[in-house]
Amino acid sequence: MPTEGHRILIIDDELNICTRCVKILLKTGYAAQYALDGYEALKMVEERPFDLIITDLKMSSMGGMEVLRRVKDVHPDTMVIVITGYATVSSAVEVMKMGAFDYLPKPFTPDELRAVVHNALDAREAEIHNRILKERKGPSKPVTHQLVGSSPKIKTVINMVQKVAPTDSTVLIYGESGTGKELIARALHANSRRKEEVFFAVDCGALSANLIESELFGYEKGAFTGAHKNKDGIFKLAHRGTVFLDEISNVSLEIQGKLLRFLETREFLPLGAASVQKVDIRIILATNRDLKEMVEEGAFREDFYYRIYVYPISLPPLRERKSDILPIAYHFLEQFNRAMGKQVKGFDREAARQLSDYDWPGNVRQLRNIIERAVILCDAELISAGELSLTGKMDNLTEMVPSTNEGLKKLKKEVRQRAGDRVEKNFLLHALAQNDWNATRAAKNVGIQRTNFQNLLKKHAITRPRQIKP
Repeated sequence: MPTEGHRILIIDDELNICTRCVKILLKTGYAAQYALDGYEALKMVEERPFDLIITDLKMSSMGGMEVLRRVKDVHPDTMVIVITGYATVSSAVEVMKMGAFDYLPKPFTPDELRAVVHNALDAREAEIHNRILKERKGPSKPVTHQLVGSSPKIKTVINMVQKVAPTDSTVLIYGESGTGKELIARALHANSRRKEEVFFAVDCGALSANLIESELFGYEKGAFTGAHKNKDGIFKLAHRGTVFLDEISNVSLEIQGKLLRFLETREFLPLGAASVQKVDIRIILATNRDLKEMVEEGAFREDFYYRIYVYPISLPPLRERKSDILPIAYHFLEQFNRAMGKQVKGFDREAARQLSDYDWPGNVRQLRNIIERAVILCDAELISAGELSLTGKMDNLTEMVPSTNEGLKKLKKEVRQRAGDRVEKNFLLHALAQNDWNATRAAKNVGIQRTNFQNLLKKHAITRPRQIKP
């Protein structure tokens, strides 16, 4: 089990516990972070999942039980270890029933912490591998019916999917964040001759250069520090299936070169291995960036670009297919009615108008989240405009200083909805000022992907001033 790259989150309202655990895990080679309460932790998990979470059971705000439940609902592959200074048999049994991997009483030694982390990550790897084997035995259900809409643009996309799905051609999917690139990839797989085999989705933006190489190609025992045994990479595990490489623009030039060779030969060399392996898989890629522009900037290999630019599919943002908004909203409404046991019938006139008129900067993903929240709030037959929470006055942005991350996120949505370039620039400046001009943290707190946030900074030529007044 490799230690490099595994992401671990420590949650405890005692700072010394967090810093101690992080220090131990960093020395061991893990990528460790901490949060001082459950709410902060869930925001971090929402931005980018963790392989393992270690949470205190009793905290002043959200307790470990609730953290465990919410994490497992969204990311069932994330392992959770519960720590507490109030260890009892009943509480241990309860957290294990809820899906925790293990239970670690305080105080614990560094060796005890390292051992339980090692065991948890080993168990995670085994669970994922077993699930893959089960998926390979069972058929995949076609998902083209989930491509909801009748606008000319989405009809073009559906037609392109139907034409290329039966082939083994490489497909490159373009689209803004939230437009449904993975859904298109799954539709391609489900309508291909490989539909009975495994489908692997890899978020290239969430993996470091070292980790993505070991995850894709695998490694031999002793290939690097922490490689205690052989590990098959995703390419080998996906033999005869499909691999979806999301956010391919984040892959380093070196890895692009190795992927180029793999696409040409379907052969790869695991880390530390002496002989190449050959597999039969289909590759689908996706990006939210202009790869041609990256080629011109020297940030993306030209030969790799032309190799993957075989059959490009461009997904339109939701604002460019307004006629599809309400059908998609009703599609999600039916889903959440079934999931929550509700019978909400639709949207009142004002809610329907707001849904159709809104600009949807987060695209289909944002629409899905809005409908889920509205169904939770709705106690009547129809969802009202107030339950959507899509409107707000933005006449004096510079005077508005939200005190919470949720306030900043709401501010961002309203800015994108109603304001032009001048207000957008003010919004960016405000977000930076609220986060000490740390662009990464500002992007996280306002709910924009870091790369998109940096692109907006470039668009408005915003740079950090030499002197920042307190």
